[in-house]
Amino acid sequence: MNWERTFQLLAVAFAGIAAFFYWRGLYDAMFVTAVIGAAAFFLSIRMQVKTRIDERRAKESEAEEPES
Repeated sequence: MNWERTFQLLAVAFAGIAAFFYWRGLYDAMFVTAVIGAAAFFLSIRMQVKTRIDERRAKESEAEEPES
């Protein structure tokens, strides 16, 4: 399992937990779990971007190498 998928699953799990806390009326706990879920979501986006940048750099470095 890669980091991107892990953070996506964490974001969904924390969103569900936040919804439960909202339903129970625990607004402070809801806020904390929602913030952690949002952070996990943005970390998954960061991992996607990092992967794309690394792939692009690898392609560019292959294209720049002279063939012997």
